[in-house]
Amino acid sequence: MDLQLKGKTALVTGASMGIGRAIAKGLAGEGVKLCIAARRKDLLEELAREIAGIGGPQPDIIEADVMPEGAAERLAAEAYKRLGHIDILVNSAGGSQPALPVDAPESKWMESMMLNFIRVRQLTHATLPGMIERRWGRVINISGKSEPERLIAATPAKAAVHAWSKGLSREVGKHGITVNCIQPGRIMSEQIRRKYSPEFRAKQSAEEIPVGRYGEPEELASLAVFLASPVACYITGAVLPVDGGLRRFAF
Repeated sequence: MDLQLKGKTALVTGASMGIGRAIAKGLAGEGVKLCIAARRKDLLEELAREIAGIGGPQPDIIEADVMPEGAAERLAAEAYKRLGHIDILVNSAGGSQPALPVDAPESKWMESMMLNFIRVRQLTHATLPGMIERRWGRVINISGKSEPERLIAATPAKAAVHAWSKGLSREVGKHGITVNCIQPGRIMSEQIRRKYSPEFRAKQSAEEIPVGRYGEPEELASLAVFLASPVACYITGAVLPVDGGLRRFAF
């Protein structure tokens, strides 16, 4: 299938490792001109070399921490300067935290909400005017599951992303812009390897994941690349899990 992505442009956040890195490579393989952003410049430079090695367009690199005040707007402005316009925005920067006690300080909740929802919303709204002007755009948010096992601050932040994305999709669809979320299940990453031992991963794979294993970033990236394409023009406002069947609810 020709995904009709050659010549499009994309800003991918959280591109230094894991899911964001795989999505960036997948888009580049389809001929998308990229601006890749993350905190670790050395890993972005390594990714840029890999993309050039597979024949993709040379990406622009932005070393950026999205947490400081005004960071999202500055990142959008810099990406516009580098690319000329932004057709596709992939919000992959984010993170989880350990479970919180009921009396956790307010700062822990605010930190997670800022990283996982507020900055995502701000960066998206900063890129939308250009998409609206060109009457085409794709926003893809890498979110998280909606089945909280414990009191984790990232869970309500990700739920906010889902609700906001649905509302936004209803506002911008008339401009040729789609907005979708992808919920990763157990996708192998630096964070997963740090949090879960090989023994735990094997046990969970056998007992809870129907396909019997953790996923690879490229297996999620294939969906993101499809959603970014003109071919996926009738898919919007969706929250799509990529989890090997781990999620228990049908809806």
